[in-house]
Amino acid sequence: MLGIHLIKKRGDSLKMNKILIIEDEIDIRDLIALHCQRSGYEVIEKEDAELGIQYLEKNSTDLIILDWMLPAMSGVQFLEKIRRQNITTPVLMLTAKVAPEDIVEGLDQGADDYLTKPFDAAILLARVKALLRRSNPQANLNLENTIILGSIKIIPDSHEVYCQGEKIQLTLSEYKLLITLCENRGKVMTRQKLISSVQGEDIAVIARAIDTHIFGLRKKLKSCGENIETIRGVGYRAIE
Repeated sequence: MLGIHLIKKRGDSLKMNKILIIEDEIDIRDLIALHCQRSGYEVIEKEDAELGIQYLEKNSTDLIILDWMLPAMSGVQFLEKIRRQNITTPVLMLTAKVAPEDIVEGLDQGADDYLTKPFDAAILLARVKALLRRSNPQANLNLENTIILGSIKIIPDSHEVYCQGEKIQLTLSEYKLLITLCENRGKVMTRQKLISSVQGEDIAVIARAIDTHIFGLRKKLKSCGENIETIRGVGYRAIE
C-alpha cells in the first residue's frame, strides 16, 4: 500500500526530512512534490535557481532535487554557485538531458546523483532515500519502517505520533483507532470493527464512544485530521 511503512526507529523525536525542489515546469514540480509528500517528506518548491539560492541563504534543507534546464540560471550554474559557497547539501539532478557527457558534466559540477526524465516514481524515491541515508545515516536508519499516512508519522514501538513533524499526544484509545485506520487505509472501517480495536479499555465501548474518540483524535491531529474521512451511517476511513 503506497505511503504506509511498518517501523522501527530509536530516539526521542522524529525529524521530517526537508526536500527543496527546483523545477520550472509546474506539472512536473507538483508531481515530484506529491510523491515526496506521500513518502513523508517536507517539501519546498521553487520555480527557478535564483529563488532556490535565496531560500538556501536563509534556510537549510536535507536534499535538493534540481532540474538542469531552468530559466536565467541553469541547474549546472546553480550547482557551481552553491558549491563555491560551501553548501554541501546532497543534490539529485533530474533532467531530460540523457547524453553521457551531460551526466558526467552534472556530476563533475557537484550533483550527487542523476536521474533522467521521464522518471519512475519508485526509482526517484529510492534515489532520494539513498542520498538522505548517505548524508545522514543515523537520522535515516530504518526510515522505511515508519507508518506514514500523508503528513502523519507513527512509531509503533514507542507509540509516538507526529503531524507535519510536530509530536501529538494521544490517549491509548485514540492511538489504537489511528493505527487501525492506517493499517486499513482506503477501507471503510465500521464502528463495530473500530470498537473491537479498543476493546479491553475501561470505557463504555459503544458507537457513540467511538465517535467521541474520533472527534478527539481529529482535533489533536489538527490539519492531519483531514486524513480521517467520515462515512456517514457506517464508520470511518483513512485517506491520503
